[in-house]
Amino acid sequence: MGPVSLPPKQQKLTTQKGDLAKMTHLQAGLSPETIEKARLELNENPDVLHQDIQQVRDMIITRPDIGFLRTDDAFILRFLRARKFHQADAFRLLAQYFQYRQLNLDMFKNFKADDPGIKRALIDGFPGVLENRDHYGRKILLLFAANWDQSRNSFTDILRAILLSLEVLIEDPELQINGFILIIDWSNFSFKQASKLTPSILKLAIEGLQDSFPARFGGVHFVNQPWYIHALYTLIKPFLKDKTRKRIFLHGNNLNSLHQLIHPEFLPSEFGGTLPPYDMGTWARTLLGPDYSDENDYTHTSYNAMHVKHTSSNLERECSPKPMKRSQSVVEAGTLKHEEKGENENTQPLLALD
Repeated sequence: MGPVSLPPKQQKLTTQKGDLAKMTHLQAGLSPETIEKARLELNENPDVLHQDIQQVRDMIITRPDIGFLRTDDAFILRFLRARKFHQADAFRLLAQYFQYRQLNLDMFKNFKADDPGIKRALIDGFPGVLENRDHYGRKILLLFAANWDQSRNSFTDILRAILLSLEVLIEDPELQINGFILIIDWSNFSFKQASKLTPSILKLAIEGLQDSFPARFGGVHFVNQPWYIHALYTLIKPFLKDKTRKRIFLHGNNLNSLHQLIHPEFLPSEFGGTLPPYDMGTWARTLLGPDYSDENDYTHTSYNAMHVKHTSSNLERECSPKPMKRSQSVVEAGTLKHEEKGENENTQPLLALD
């Protein structure tokens, strides 16, 4: 007896069920809360996930000038999530992702953690990545700007290390939906260091992070920024989208305003949080594994040793070789600076971004 043919209606139903089963694996591992968040905030609908992905994939033919090196379902899905399932916007981001890599080939040669330049940047704490997420499920990235030793790390290698870190983190579907927070501590970042942040390299960073990467950034927070960082903003402002500008916050020394947006229980003590001081080697050890060698590669004093807190519990640290002063970043419990008249403008978004 030959194979039994199903009626057309049942065949269609079976195909639909198969497509749904195929697509639900893309949401495997997501908590029910995150799935609901994706539905409400990102317009993600598991019933039409396959169609959404295929619509983006069908647009690839319109850009023969770009080499789309990866087009699988899971990869395209992260671009849809980054653009709230607007297919045209998601495709535009996908195209910019690969075009950025084509235009900056040297940045992506040997694009892995054991590349010497990337490895040095990682070991020096660029970026820092906190183990736990905030109350919205967002991953918190840290940049301690003063740790940039310009004789050791080029800005390009620091940017490469940040982009590589994001590539690793964005593999997590929860982070594709919940997104990221970036905190930049400008304590002791000198005018000389700032002078190396030219418009061209800042534009390179903005294009790589804002325009060409499928990550949702819920906020970029500046703390302890000097006046010349404000001046730098005037240089980068033309390159920022309105939406991005709305998500940049200048807190100055007022950590209370930071804590209104990121609760202290999710922050290390450098930012007035309740967690221990951040260990600069944490993320480097995660990416480098056995290749991580603090003794052989890291010639600077660790951040923990560099920071000076004038309390009796830190006398031993204060007696160690002279550290880099980072005391603006850390405050004792109950001594956070309250907002004063005239500080309000520093804690507001630089501009409104949507």
